[in-house]
Amino acid sequence: MPTELLGKSLDELRALAVSLGEPAFRGAQLYHSFYAERQFDFARMTALPAPLRRRLAAEAAVTLPRIVRRYASADGSIRYLLELPENSGTDRANEQAAPATIETVFMPSEGRQTICVSTQAGCAVNCSFCLTATLGLIRNLTAGEILGQVLVSLAENAPRLAPRTNVVFMGQGEPLLNYEPTLAAARILLDPEALALTPRHVTLSTSGIIPGMELLAREPVRPKLAISLNASTQEQRTQLMPINQKYPLAKLIDACRRYPLRSWERLTFEYVLLGGFNDRPEDARRVARLLSGLRAKVNLIPWNPGELPYQLPAPAAVEEFRSILIDRAIPAFIRYSRGRDVMAACGQLALIEQSITARQPAPA
Repeated sequence: MPTELLGKSLDELRALAVSLGEPAFRGAQLYHSFYAERQFDFARMTALPAPLRRRLAAEAAVTLPRIVRRYASADGSIRYLLELPENSGTDRANEQAAPATIETVFMPSEGRQTICVSTQAGCAVNCSFCLTATLGLIRNLTAGEILGQVLVSLAENAPRLAPRTNVVFMGQGEPLLNYEPTLAAARILLDPEALALTPRHVTLSTSGIIPGMELLAREPVRPKLAISLNASTQEQRTQLMPINQKYPLAKLIDACRRYPLRSWERLTFEYVLLGGFNDRPEDARRVARLLSGLRAKVNLIPWNPGELPYQLPAPAAVEEFRSILIDRAIPAFIRYSRGRDVMAACGQLALIEQSITARQPAPA
């Protein structure tokens, strides 16, 4: 089976070149081709000698996710259902990886585009308001599969790219439960010699995996951190997010207070507003007390309708919630989900694909 190169670091590609009897700088040339030039055809890498190009074509591969379906929204965003090739999802020899589909969203705005990527196929965290939870955890993604979502999105939209790209690890999965591949992808995104994004423009969202947050805090190069909060009490959060039993709200907030912020940085708290459940004024006041003294901001996300037993919050309740936080000196912003007209709830596309596959007749 060819050696998969997408997702390998500069050091790994340099070591690969040496293992092939080439000088280490050939690995650096590969790294530049993949991530700076976004060139994946070995035959076109004319900086490499022809014998090496032929050998790489025979013994190695650069595999991007395959676009199964595109869903274009009236707001300009595009949701992609992507298929991961079978066996690409393994970093260890002799381990078979299941084929899987994942979701990625490309969201253009004035002066920038934001790409929302998945870090796992499915998710094990089981948040009760999230459709991805109904998939269960299928498998972790490799660094190459995570990066591939960004590269496919950029290539697909090349004619209309704005000067700035944001990447958010907020799609399917819990990034901190797939720590090493997620951080390997982030390091390549943030490398000035690779995709050259800055830490201000890359965000990792977690449900509150405290050990992973502590590891992330020690990374010399890391994305911004966002915490999926969604509740104002221990009982309420446990009902929404069973992971709260393992990492209780009080301990999570304490970990946030210990998290080392850079001079320009705030923690982001994401709060999905569920009508009649966690969107009351008393919830807002409790959130303000929880976050008091933290350098933080809150993104209020009115729940995106799906086949789950929750309701949209009333617009007046959303605005009142925001006003209460602002009155208590906590920056708060209302963030409506993009692409609502094309099944914007994370997990919907994968569930639809499962349904289509299940309805197809078995081969004779």
